[in-house]
Amino acid sequence: MAIRHAKADEAQPAPPALDASAHRILDAAAELLATRDTRAVTVAEIARLASVSRPTVYRRWPDADAIVRAAQLRAITQILDELGPAPTTRDEIVRDVLRFSARFRSHPLFARLLEREPESFSRYALQRIGASQRAMLHWLAVAIAAGQRDGSVRAGSPSDIAVMLLLIAQAAILSHGIVTALIDEQHWQAELRHAIDRHLAP
Repeated sequence: MAIRHAKADEAQPAPPALDASAHRILDAAAELLATRDTRAVTVAEIARLASVSRPTVYRRWPDADAIVRAAQLRAITQILDELGPAPTTRDEIVRDVLRFSARFRSHPLFARLLEREPESFSRYALQRIGASQRAMLHWLAVAIAAGQRDGSVRAGSPSDIAVMLLLIAQAAILSHGIVTALIDEQHWQAELRHAIDRHLAP
């Protein structure tokens, strides 16, 4: 079945606003994920740690898996916000994808998944396109469209180019820990930079 992804000129639907209790719930989920496998986290534990009732949790999320995905989306959104103004040229896109990669790999939530539970990272990041991936695809597609107007990014559907760029970056990030004995950080970044740049170049 084809996956529909947002076009560059479409507004990305904003995720539901998080109130104070929702943030506490996601904070609690992130804290639990720091010490245990994703499949071992329960709604009851999250509610207890967040000092809210289980009905309060269920009014917003159907299960623990949905809470984990929401915590990841919040973290992705925060990383993208921290990058600052959206890139508008090929050089800026390459720079910001590398900056995103570094922040993603050092983020407490994702670093733990990558290091100790890579199969769960694969389950959340690779087995289906979720809200986190759609947020990144939209960010990339908008930047690619701007780079095309600038003339520094090749012609083509910004959304299609964004999909392949996301796959390149995800594969590099997921395999980073595996190849550290083969390539050091400086050269890993240089090769990723080259791959992204050549993917975007006219």
